[in-house]
Amino acid sequence: MTFAHSRDACGDDWPLVGRERELAAMDAVAAEVLSGGPRVVQLEGSAGIGKSALLSTWWARNEQFRVLRARCHPLEREFAFGAVRQLFKPLLAAVSDTDRARLLEAATLRALDDAAVPDPPPEAANATAATLRELDALVSRLSRRQPLLLAVDALQWIDQPSLRWLVHFVGRADSLPVLIAVTTRSAEGRRLDPLFAELVRPANCHTLVVEPLDVDGVGQLVRTLWGAEEPDETFCAACHAATGGHPLFVRALLHQAQRCGVKPTTEFRDRIPTVTLSTLGGEISHRLCQASDKVVALARALAFLGDRKPPELLAAYCGTGRAVVQSAAEELRSLGLLRADGNPRFTHPVVRDTVLATLSPEELGVGHARAAQVSCLSGRPDEEVAAHLLAAGPVHGSWVLPALRRAATEALRRGAPETAVTYLRSALHQPLDESERARVLLELGTAASHYDAALAISCVTGALEGLTDEAARSDALGVLAYSLLLSRGSRTDLSSVDRKIAALSERPTTGPGAADRELALRMTALRSWMEFERPSVTGPAPAPSPGADDDLADRTAGERQLLAIRAFHALRAALPAPYVAALVERASVNLPAFSHDLFPLHYFVAQTLLYLDELDTADRLNRHLTREISGRGMELLVSSLTVYRAVLALRRGNIAEALGAAQEAADHASPTGRLPYALTVDTIRIDALLAQGRVEAAENVAVTHAVAGQTEVAWERPRFLMSLAALRIAQGELRAGLSLLRECGHHCEALGTVSPAMSPWRSRAVAVHLALGDPRAARALAEQELDLARRCRIPRALGVALRAAGAVTDGLRGLDMLAEAVTVLRTTPARLELARACHDFGVALLRRDDKRGARGALRDGLDLAVACGATALAARLEERLHLAGGRVARSGSQGIRGLTAGEERVCTLAAQGYSNKQIAELLVVSLRTVETHLTGAYRKLGITGRPHLAAAMATTDRCRGGSEPADS
Repeated sequence: MTFAHSRDACGDDWPLVGRERELAAMDAVAAEVLSGGPRVVQLEGSAGIGKSALLSTWWARNEQFRVLRARCHPLEREFAFGAVRQLFKPLLAAVSDTDRARLLEAATLRALDDAAVPDPPPEAANATAATLRELDALVSRLSRRQPLLLAVDALQWIDQPSLRWLVHFVGRADSLPVLIAVTTRSAEGRRLDPLFAELVRPANCHTLVVEPLDVDGVGQLVRTLWGAEEPDETFCAACHAATGGHPLFVRALLHQAQRCGVKPTTEFRDRIPTVTLSTLGGEISHRLCQASDKVVALARALAFLGDRKPPELLAAYCGTGRAVVQSAAEELRSLGLLRADGNPRFTHPVVRDTVLATLSPEELGVGHARAAQVSCLSGRPDEEVAAHLLAAGPVHGSWVLPALRRAATEALRRGAPETAVTYLRSALHQPLDESERARVLLELGTAASHYDAALAISCVTGALEGLTDEAARSDALGVLAYSLLLSRGSRTDLSSVDRKIAALSERPTTGPGAADRELALRMTALRSWMEFERPSVTGPAPAPSPGADDDLADRTAGERQLLAIRAFHALRAALPAPYVAALVERASVNLPAFSHDLFPLHYFVAQTLLYLDELDTADRLNRHLTREISGRGMELLVSSLTVYRAVLALRRGNIAEALGAAQEAADHASPTGRLPYALTVDTIRIDALLAQGRVEAAENVAVTHAVAGQTEVAWERPRFLMSLAALRIAQGELRAGLSLLRECGHHCEALGTVSPAMSPWRSRAVAVHLALGDPRAARALAEQELDLARRCRIPRALGVALRAAGAVTDGLRGLDMLAEAVTVLRTTPARLELARACHDFGVALLRRDDKRGARGALRDGLDLAVACGATALAARLEERLHLAGGRVARSGSQGIRGLTAGEERVCTLAAQGYSNKQIAELLVVSLRTVETHLTGAYRKLGITGRPHLAAAMATTDRCRGGSEPADS
């Protein structure tokens, strides 16, 4: 049966009327974008109110923007970067290979890559950082060619990774001509999502509530339908009263009225039927009831499978041939329920909703189950299959588990571990034997370790109960150990974990094969990590001796892990630095990307490089790891790398940079609320704040950690105790500080750490003993540290020990030690330690009345302290320099030489006109770090803000070649 009508009630071929206010508002937002930067506009309203039509009409008449569009769908909420793919893939597919390469600039953009062979599943715990940055860069390049409109229909159904990118982009790109236009249904539950709320908050977004039409708007639709006939005003008012002005209801009403022979005149006013949402659904249901079974089957297939699916898939769902589907599609079009263009799709989402509303919950489950099976057999993407499986409830079949696991692997590849966890949780509802369930739990734990260490520990612990394969148990223990590393306060029985590792490492081998040897090496590595990370569980390991590594090559992962561990143990035992460096170099040649089966290789390489003072190499490693894990959702590991960056900055003496990175790490809380290495973060903050002379602020950080009652000995504790001791000493509590330093020494002894490069507690205690009038104890500690420093042959450790020894040694010998400390430290990146040595050397020269020599040492120390941002030390140096008769530079006179490397990079870009957000993006740092650098630079340059920066940089650049003023 067909209907003779000029326009379809449910279609979108009606003109847009009565929307002048909204179109003008969108024009205003577009003008802001073209003149200032990115904006978000939200069109909010009920279903069928005309949001999409309004958006389409606006962009059709505005040719300044290149339009990229995505339409979200309820079944696609679990598609990783599904909306992003809709936005960008058609564009990239339409351009030439050369242009595509220019747009992507060699970026992988896994979020858009369907055809690539999947990498091995990412194996660790970032909110998809690299993917987000690559998408930002792609949009930046596109918007430089032409202003960009990103149109997202039905935002309430968007997938989480795509939403995260939109929020990320809006928060960072403050000067790109990009308009993000979204449509949302009123009163949808998604607005409880914090990311959703962040995107559409008033500071970012201009919201337009699309209201029903007024009487004049209804009159325009009446004129459209009846052509030349001028409608009666009372007729139009009656239509408005019957429908409330809702465009979808108005069109349905007018369509039904025309079919019944009604004319838009006064005499027909009382014959206008009342149309509500239920009667509109009834109209659609009525049309379907008059159709054949094959038409109803196709309507249901479209409702379950979604729009624009190929006829072959629809035919498979309906159990018919392609010709039958095409015939049914023509009949649906004649009923006004399908659009006329392309592959079959409903004229409006309300048609799909109506079709599904006629089905019982059992029928809905059966329909989704059939859609999943047909999609799987037809080779559709696994995420489509998984979406139907999630909607169907329990579905059994040999094909279900592989499909869910493949979908999880693909989600991980795209950098959406939360989605992978959703799929694998569903897989656990399949009928699984014990070994299969254990393997799924291991995959679930691996995905969870990207962002939730506690969940990962729970899943992997359960997996270990059922895994019998030794290789799989080895993988599980690697994931478990890694998750324990990033899970503070875990209640997991660590001794039981150690027993599992020991049992696997001590099991009888089946032969001399490489696999058995590699497994044994792997377990030894994990036990070594456990010994260092949680020594209260295993007890300290014996110190290695030179030559013990001769049996190890550096060809396999296990051999590299053992080499890195031996290097670290040799470092702790104060063995010579060249020997340690040779070991760590062998372990880290062509270091591969991070994965669980390599843990703890990167961990021990990073720690060893740090205390060898190979800070440039350590920084390159940190950047390499950050690039490798970016886009893989490893939020916990990203937090840890940020902490490592803060430690590196502090070791270099970049106080502001260290504080900024530490705060960035503290702000990057995990979903469970626990920050990896929280104690280390606060240790950095205390040291940096004390260097700035901010004792009260340091106390506010320290007070959050209770020192008493700490029963577990861990490597973070000694470092924290040294920092807490420095705080107590700065507060004048010398004996309390000395007690804390002694406790630090006891912890180091329990850990088997004797190297002063890792824990120089003795040299710090020397000054306290001298202040308390106990030079004998001070001398003994200084001699011990100097002896250990000469053994380990690390210049920083030797310089620090020489400074302490010089302080307790009288006469020329003590002066020579201080001079040697300055000479040794000049060869290191330890600028703050060098500034302290210059201070002590200058003071010693001043005592001997060598004012000229004292002025040189003190001025060097002052320049270094100012460049580091060490305000407290700089103040002491200024005072001593004044006593030595030197001219003291006022704040701001040190110019660009006083800037740290990070501050100079930021200032250079700021002087060139880059915004703070652009600088953060270019340098791959947080916005807070950029702000911290600028604040420090303004103080050092003696200016009040950005307007004076370019002139200050130019002036100081001209003075770079100038000489220092002579002493008076």
